[in-house]
Amino acid sequence: MSQCPCGNASNYETCCQPIHQEHANAHTPEQLMRARYSAHTLGLVDFVINTYHSSCNAEQQRQAIADSVHSDWVALEVLNSSDGSHDDEGFVTFKAFFNDDGKQYCLEERSRFLRENGLWYYIDGEYPQTEDERLSQPIQSLKIGRNDPCICGSGKKFKKCCG
Repeated sequence: MSQCPCGNASNYETCCQPIHQEHANAHTPEQLMRARYSAHTLGLVDFVINTYHSSCNAEQQRQAIADSVHSDWVALEVLNSSDGSHDDEGFVTFKAFFNDDGKQYCLEERSRFLRENGLWYYIDGEYPQTEDERLSQPIQSLKIGRNDPCICGSGKKFKKCCG
């Protein structure tokens, strides 16, 4: 394989593959985030599940995670990496682009990672604030079609996200 799917100029064999083979090779939250993105593009569901923090109970969400992994991911743009409030917390802000029904969407997130027993894990993320006025209304009063974009701004269809 040539360039790594995570967008680094390095090839996959020297960038994300060592992390896919051994989780401990992710020395920073950004390295783990890039490896998780590459795992999405390569269909590595187990790697994605195994790099969620244990409090996320990812195994119970296996099918939803697999659905996300098997989406048509096309590009990753890392916007920022920053330290957290302590040595075992870090953040990575990124945009991940994917295709669905002939259109390209962007998922933007500020992901939080925690280090536990020397290994980094994804724990949760925040989405940028949107100006969608529908967000201030109860879902029951909204007229959202199942195929309309989700009001949370994920870029997914409403029916596959918050619906």
